[in-house]
Amino acid sequence: MADYVISAPAIIAVPVVSGGAFPVRRVFCVGRNYAEHAREMGSDPDREPPFFFMKPADALLLNDADMPYPPKSTQLHHEMELVVAIGRGGADIAEADALAHVWGYAAGLDMTRRDLQNAAKQEGKPWDMGKGFDASAPIGPMVPASKIGHPASGLIELKVNGKVRQSSDLSKMIWSVPETIAYLSGLVKLAPGDLIYTGTPENVAAVQRGDLLEGVVEGVGAVKTRIV
Repeated sequence: MADYVISAPAIIAVPVVSGGAFPVRRVFCVGRNYAEHAREMGSDPDREPPFFFMKPADALLLNDADMPYPPKSTQLHHEMELVVAIGRGGADIAEADALAHVWGYAAGLDMTRRDLQNAAKQEGKPWDMGKGFDASAPIGPMVPASKIGHPASGLIELKVNGKVRQSSDLSKMIWSVPETIAYLSGLVKLAPGDLIYTGTPENVAAVQRGDLLEGVVEGVGAVKTRIV
């Protein structure tokens, strides 16, 4: 055993509906993967190659825990997403083989400090702090693909205080899950424990302290958090 000079960090693991937990290695996120969201963000929704950003594993918020409103921001936005959990790694994975690398799925939220992100964009700087801050990735329980298959269509929806804010269908992704895995694995070697947040539909908007966020992905599950 290594003689660590500080305490080793805890393993971040997402609860699984059938028992146990899925240990997380890295969190990749796909940007602008629904055409209407791309338009509302001022971008062309044509099928340009996908792009990715990352969140630290300890940004995951588990078990319907409350989310603290983050510092240095007055524009906290919600982004409802399907999350893919990689169970078998690999590089340059063929699209036809991609789903064999998926262990399961979850519903998740990519919470965004939009003011910080937009300021960084305007200055041509990285926007990590707009995306990868503490508790910025609420996630619901994981469900094995062996039980539900691989959803390519179905409702993806977010309610804020009981009112629908985002509502779309997984089939409207610009890049499908197999395409996304194939492309990402050409950039980095994927490993067991990696998560991929697959992008959000349109109607992202700000939330305030006290707001209750309840998201669902049909056939997969739900995610819930209250902003405090």
